[in-house]
Amino acid sequence: MKFVPLIPSTACGPLGVKHLPRLWLKVSLHTQDKLRKDYNGIGSGFDRMTLEALDIEQEAFENYITQERPTYIELEAWVNTHYGNKLDPRKIAALNRMIETYQHSAETRAQILDEAGIADDQSLMTASMLNNIDDWSNFHKAFLE
Repeated sequence: MKFVPLIPSTACGPLGVKHLPRLWLKVSLHTQDKLRKDYNGIGSGFDRMTLEALDIEQEAFENYITQERPTYIELEAWVNTHYGNKLDPRKIAALNRMIETYQHSAETRAQILDEAGIADDQSLMTASMLNNIDDWSNFHKAFLE
């Protein structure tokens, strides 16, 4: 079975880093070949932004999750142990603001809304909300239709 990652980008754990729980879930599912094919383990958007803000090397992150299969709390402990000296509260705050306010292109917004059956009245603009709608639509199509 392949899963849709339903943890939103705006979720955070004790470290206070938004999107990190979703990234953990996506990579965990990907390394087990359980992530739906229309999702990336690590993509170019929020995934890359999160790793860069924390100064975490993508390969190290993927290797840790592949080899250890950590819980989310164990992942945060690993981040804190290996990158804690680089955890800058200002970088985390800037990342969190970016995740809350980033906007997809007009084409991406239109595609997500169209697939969800929502008219684009310009009220749904943030990428995090559009990603939620996309996840919910994909989940419904995969498991509830």
